[in-house]
Amino acid sequence: MKYTPRPKHDPVKNYFQLPNEIFLLGLSPGALAVYSYLLCCENRKTYQCWPSYKTIGKAVRMSANTVRKYVCELEERQLISTENTSVTTKAGLKRNGNLLYTICPIQLALDQFYEQQMAQMDVAAERQRVAQALALRSDSAHSA
Repeated sequence: MKYTPRPKHDPVKNYFQLPNEIFLLGLSPGALAVYSYLLCCENRKTYQCWPSYKTIGKAVRMSANTVRKYVCELEERQLISTENTSVTTKAGLKRNGNLLYTICPIQLALDQFYEQQMAQMDVAAERQRVAQALALRSDSAHSA
Protein backbone atom coordinates (compact mmCIF):
# COMPACT_ATOMS: atom_id res chain seq x y z
CA MET A 1 0.00 0.00 0.00
CA LYS A 2 1.37 3.35 -1.01
CA TYR A 3 1.74 6.08 1.66
CA THR A 4 -0.32 9.16 0.93
CA PRO A 5 0.67 12.20 2.97
CA ARG A 6 -2.10 13.94 4.84
CA PRO A 7 -3.11 17.30 3.42
CA LYS A 8 -1.65 20.23 5.27
CA HIS A 9 -4.10 22.26 7.30
CA ASP A 10 -4.04 25.93 8.01
CA PRO A 11 -3.25 25.83 11.75
CA VAL A 12 -5.16 29.03 12.43
CA LYS A 13 -8.40 28.00 10.70
CA ASN A 14 -8.80 24.31 11.44
CA TYR A 15 -7.53 23.96 14.99
CA PHE A 16 -7.76 25.52 18.40
CA GLN A 17 -5.54 25.07 21.42
CA LEU A 18 -6.70 23.60 24.68
CA PRO A 19 -4.44 24.59 27.60
CA ASN A 20 -2.71 21.59 29.18
CA GLU A 21 -3.56 22.96 32.64
CA ILE A 22 -7.26 22.34 32.01
CA PHE A 23 -6.70 18.70 33.01
CA LEU A 24 -5.42 19.73 36.45
CA LEU A 25 -8.77 21.26 37.41
CA GLY A 26 -10.80 18.06 37.68
CA LEU A 27 -13.57 19.25 35.39
CA SER A 28 -16.46 16.94 34.60
CA PRO A 29 -16.37 15.47 31.09
CA GLY A 30 -19.42 17.54 30.15
CA ALA A 31 -17.84 20.80 31.31
CA LEU A 32 -14.68 19.92 29.42
CA ALA A 33 -16.71 19.32 26.24
CA VAL A 34 -18.57 22.64 26.57
CA TYR A 35 -15.33 24.51 27.34
CA SER A 36 -13.67 22.94 24.32
CA TYR A 37 -16.53 23.99 22.06
CA LEU A 38 -16.42 27.56 23.37
CA LEU A 39 -12.67 27.69 22.71
CA CYS A 40 -13.31 26.40 19.21
CA CYS A 41 -15.86 29.19 18.58
CA GLU A 42 -14.05 32.07 20.24
CA ASN A 43 -12.75 35.08 18.38
CA ARG A 44 -8.98 34.76 18.89
CA LYS A 45 -8.59 38.53 19.31
CA THR A 46 -11.47 39.28 21.69
CA TYR A 47 -11.67 35.84 23.40
CA GLN A 48 -15.45 36.02 23.00
CA CYS A 49 -18.19 34.05 21.30
CA TRP A 50 -21.97 33.81 21.57
CA PRO A 51 -23.35 30.41 20.55
CA SER A 52 -26.76 29.48 21.95
CA TYR A 53 -27.23 26.65 24.43
CA LYS A 54 -28.95 24.77 21.60
CA THR A 55 -25.99 25.25 19.23
CA ILE A 56 -23.51 24.14 21.88
CA GLY A 57 -25.75 21.18 22.71
CA LYS A 58 -25.87 20.04 19.09
CA ALA A 59 -22.09 20.20 18.83
CA VAL A 60 -21.41 18.26 22.05
CA ARG A 61 -24.56 16.09 21.97
CA MET A 62 -26.24 17.46 25.10
CA SER A 63 -29.57 19.07 25.85
CA ALA A 64 -29.73 22.83 26.31
CA ASN A 65 -30.43 22.36 30.03
CA THR A 66 -27.37 20.15 30.41
CA VAL A 67 -25.25 22.72 28.58
CA ARG A 68 -26.59 25.40 30.96
CA LYS A 69 -25.45 23.28 33.93
CA TYR A 70 -21.93 22.97 32.54
CA VAL A 71 -21.76 26.67 31.65
CA CYS A 72 -22.48 27.38 35.33
CA GLU A 73 -19.68 24.99 36.34
CA LEU A 74 -17.27 26.77 34.00
CA GLU A 75 -18.28 30.15 35.43
CA GLU A 76 -17.82 28.91 39.00
CA ARG A 77 -14.34 27.69 38.06
CA GLN A 78 -13.59 31.11 36.52
CA LEU A 79 -12.83 29.62 33.12
CA ILE A 80 -15.46 31.76 31.43
CA SER A 81 -17.62 34.77 32.16
CA THR A 82 -21.00 35.40 30.57
CA GLU A 83 -23.04 38.49 29.80
CA ASN A 84 -26.66 38.70 28.74
CA THR A 85 -27.29 40.22 25.33
CA SER A 86 -30.44 41.50 23.69
CA VAL A 87 -31.70 41.67 20.14
CA THR A 88 -34.32 43.86 18.54
CA THR A 89 -36.80 42.11 16.27
CA LYS A 90 -38.00 43.52 12.94
CA ALA A 91 -41.16 44.55 14.78
CA GLY A 92 -39.03 46.64 17.15
CA LEU A 93 -39.45 44.35 20.17
CA LYS A 94 -36.49 43.83 22.44
CA ARG A 95 -35.74 40.16 23.20
CA ASN A 96 -33.08 38.29 25.12
CA GLY A 97 -30.19 37.21 22.92
CA ASN A 98 -27.61 34.50 23.40
CA LEU A 99 -25.10 34.78 26.19
CA LEU A 100 -21.82 36.44 25.31
CA TYR A 101 -19.06 34.15 26.55
CA THR A 102 -15.63 35.49 27.39
CA ILE A 103 -12.87 32.92 27.83
CA CYS A 104 -10.85 33.90 30.90
CA PRO A 105 -7.11 33.37 31.30
CA ILE A 106 -6.49 29.82 32.56
CA GLN A 107 -4.33 31.21 35.37
CA LEU A 108 -7.44 32.65 37.11
CA ALA A 109 -8.99 29.19 37.28
CA LEU A 110 -5.72 27.62 38.44
CA ASP A 111 -5.26 30.21 41.19
CA GLN A 112 -8.80 29.64 42.46
CA PHE A 113 -8.34 25.86 42.29
CA TYR A 114 -5.10 25.99 44.28
CA GLU A 115 -6.65 28.33 46.87
CA GLN A 116 -9.49 25.84 47.35
CA GLN A 117 -7.00 22.99 47.69
CA MET A 118 -5.06 24.92 50.34
CA ALA A 119 -8.26 25.76 52.24
CA GLN A 120 -9.23 22.07 52.23
CA MET A 121 -5.78 21.17 53.56
CA ASP A 122 -6.14 23.79 56.32
CA VAL A 123 -9.53 22.36 57.32
CA ALA A 124 -8.15 18.82 57.35
CA ALA A 125 -5.16 19.88 59.47
CA GLU A 126 -7.44 21.67 61.94
CA ARG A 127 -9.68 18.59 62.21
CA GLN A 128 -6.65 16.43 62.88
CA ARG A 129 -5.38 18.88 65.54
CA VAL A 130 -8.77 18.90 67.29
CA ALA A 131 -9.04 15.11 67.13
CA GLN A 132 -5.57 14.76 68.70
CA ALA A 133 -6.45 17.27 71.43
CA LEU A 134 -9.67 15.39 72.20
CA ALA A 135 -7.80 12.08 72.26
CA LEU A 136 -5.24 13.50 74.72
CA ARG A 137 -8.02 14.92 76.90
CA SER A 138 -9.82 11.55 76.82
CA ASP A 139 -6.62 9.66 77.68
CA SER A 140 -5.84 11.97 80.62
CA ALA A 141 -9.43 11.64 81.88
CA HIS A 142 -9.21 7.82 81.80
CA SER A 143 -5.86 7.73 83.57
CA ALA A 144 -7.03 9.99 86.37
